[in-house]
Amino acid sequence: MVEELIPIAMFVMIALIFFIVLYFKQRSRSEMQQTIRLALERGTELTPDIISRLGEPEPSKNRDMRRGVIWLALAVGLALCGFFVPDPSGNALRGTLAGASFPLAIGVAYMIIWRYGERNETG
Repeated sequence: MVEELIPIAMFVMIALIFFIVLYFKQRSRSEMQQTIRLALERGTELTPDIISRLGEPEPSKNRDMRRGVIWLALAVGLALCGFFVPDPSGNALRGTLAGASFPLAIGVAYMIIWRYGERNETG
């Protein structure tokens, strides 16, 4: 009975994490709209520059590099799990290396985007 709850708990946790991220993103946007409303009610002139600064912050020019490093670290962690599982047949190692290939490919793609993509040199 307890073994059956493990995959259920994993999917519940994934759904909970997505819910929390979406909730706080919506809350941030709601607070930004409230700030704009208060500024308009007080008669403050809002230029497009101010509104853009109140909205989403300018992404860092190293954002893709950071994401690439995180994905590569995830791939290395998955691969290391396969090395430390005591399995004489080697199936655990092959399985975790196969699973680690996906975050590895995503990490490498982010690194390529960071290296050859158009970066904003001002921010």
